Amino acid sequence: MARKIMIAGNWKMNGLLEDGVALAKGVAAEVKKMGKPECEFLVCPPFTLLTSVKKALRGAKVALGAQDCHFAEKGAHTGDISPVMLKDLGCQYVITGHSERRADHGESNELICKKSQAAYNAGLKVIICIGETLAERDAGKTIEVCTKQIMGSVPETATAANTVIAYEPVWAIGTGKTPTAQDVEEVHAAVRKVLAKKLGKGNANKMRILYGGSVKPANAKEFLALPDVDGALIGGASLKVEDFIAIAKNAGF
Repeated sequence: MARKIMIAGNWKMNGLLEDGVALAKGVAAEVKKMGKPECEFLVCPPFTLLTSVKKALRGAKVALGAQDCHFAEKGAHTGDISPVMLKDLGCQYVITGHSERRADHGESNELICKKSQAAYNAGLKVIICIGETLAERDAGKTIEVCTKQIMGSVPETATAANTVIAYEPVWAIGTGKTPTAQDVEEVHAAVRKVLAKKLGKGNANKMRILYGGSVKPANAKEFLALPDVDGALIGGASLKVEDFIAIAKNAGF
């Protein structure tokens, strides 16, 4: 079943105003050169850059996303941002459940599920992240961990239209280490089976599952050619225009 490839950049906690705008303008210019790109492009800058990046992307087929949200629409939640606020700024997507949020902030599957549902309610699409640590991988628990995260983090109301899953092995994020293509396909195929169990085969077959974890121009073609890999969630390489665009081009888009 045809699923449109997504090339998504997670800028994480990087970028002051001048650099962030320059990066966004660079991405926009390269995407415009492609005319009608066969893949969907998305960038997720820090909250502080959302408005400026939106302006810098004007006229380019690049969606805007945020890196996190709260589950409440408004209220006494100092330092948090609601999905409604993100929608108001022009975001189309929000990332939930990234391993760095799970680790740094102790976010549970239940909390991630609540955030994701709140994002749907606000009209946002959600990229829900899953992935195992090195200890879990070494213990042979990769599929078990990912299954538990999907069952707990993905709302019952998730569909292929409002949800993208991103498999990011924690041990591969920013380390330069990557699993083999065979390992990635095995996990992605297993994830799709779990999604079918939770959401139905129709949704599972249409839902995009991205790979993330030290994705670079050099390995993008191999990963994105896999049957159950529908794009990439890119960290460090998304901070350089040439690398971000090269990942799409190297994959044939």
